[in-house]
Amino acid sequence: MPEIVPVADPADPRIAAYRDVRERDLTGREGHFIAEGEVVLRLLIRSPRHAAVSLLLAENRVAKLAPLLAELPDDVPVYAAAQPVLDAVAGFPLHRGILALGRRAPLPSADDLLAGLGPRALVVALFGIGNHDNMGGIFRNAAAFGADAVLLDPTCCDPLYRKAIRVSVGATLLVPTARLDGDPVALFERHGFTALALSPSGETVLAALSRPARAAVLFGSEGPGLPADLLARAHTVRIPMAGGFDSLNVATTSGIVLHHLACAAVGTS
Repeated sequence: MPEIVPVADPADPRIAAYRDVRERDLTGREGHFIAEGEVVLRLLIRSPRHAAVSLLLAENRVAKLAPLLAELPDDVPVYAAAQPVLDAVAGFPLHRGILALGRRAPLPSADDLLAGLGPRALVVALFGIGNHDNMGGIFRNAAAFGADAVLLDPTCCDPLYRKAIRVSVGATLLVPTARLDGDPVALFERHGFTALALSPSGETVLAALSRPARAAVLFGSEGPGLPADLLARAHTVRIPMAGGFDSLNVATTSGIVLHHLACAAVGTS
């Protein structure tokens, strides 16, 4: 188990990475990210891709977390501070009392990620998702319903932003991810995926949709939705709604669609 290092000064240079968390979130962390809370910490420590660099804990949380801390490599420093010191470092009341600095794993190419999936696969492709709550919610749904990967277009926000990780309950650390580059529909066709695009005017009602063996589900931002050129080249799908409404929150939509596809047998409705 790593040594517990007491910290009494909020200005201690050893914990500089944790100082003014919200401001640092906005400026970026150069290949690192901040995770918070016990559930997310557990997923980070056990992640086969990302790595914990250090931890900063409220001193009253250390004893309870001891079994989990024992899973850390011995060279990962674990800093412990009184709650007032912790709050001063973070710049806001840190009620969970648990922060971790993680190192980002290199992203695979979308081509390599899709090529490594099996004959039955379900992936999520996101376009223009700029809200971290939505990003975290979509990843949480992707993990819950067994999606094999989430692909992000260049305009999507960072799934390893602290709030996105927290909303996803750590799912952004688990679900394999890649950035899309080039023509996404051509990419999916090359790897034998059927592109299913969600739209209020979709040609097929979700309940009647048969599950392709390899399905790529495309979600766009709230408001603009998916680009017209993607809709024109994909199989469009809609979720019927009561009169006066024509759309759902994108994270909610993803949960409904992924549940349908996860439960459906291949080739049946």
